[in-house]
Amino acid sequence: MNFFEAVKNRRSVRSYIDKEVEQEKLDVILQTINAAPSAGNIQGYEVVVVRNADTKTELMNAAYGQPFITQTPVVLVFCANLMLSEGKFKSRGRDLYATQDATIAAAYCQLAATSVGLSTVWVGAFDPDMVAKAIETPENIIPVAMIPIGYAESQPQMRPRRELNDIIRYESWAGKK
Repeated sequence: MNFFEAVKNRRSVRSYIDKEVEQEKLDVILQTINAAPSAGNIQGYEVVVVRNADTKTELMNAAYGQPFITQTPVVLVFCANLMLSEGKFKSRGRDLYATQDATIAAAYCQLAATSVGLSTVWVGAFDPDMVAKAIETPENIIPVAMIPIGYAESQPQMRPRRELNDIIRYESWAGKK
């Protein structure tokens, strides 16, 4: 699948079949995450691969009971590495770039998963302290997103999108000519 097909076909899936994700497909996803752009090429993020059922249950509880987290064979937890980014970019690295790096990597993950025939959903609604405890992160590693990965039970329809002229501004908010 080419890039534009992956973008067009990616959906937020919340229902999965009981089928393992092949290691080869997971490796493609992980390599794609590693290729994601980051501030100063620091890669101010860490990714925790979760397959353990008990840990996935802890993540589900941290995510206010979203059940699909335990239905997928793999959950990737994307974390900002605050100290790594702060080392080069000071407070802006710690407060912004590390989170941006982690979320860019998570977006690349979703597109890579789609391109190899898997489905995902972005989980941002969670208690970060509970997630950190479940995956045993050090103090300077902050969970920012979880991406469950698996085979979709069904493919949701594309949801309506805003029109380009509602979201794109040229030159400034006022639209300088």
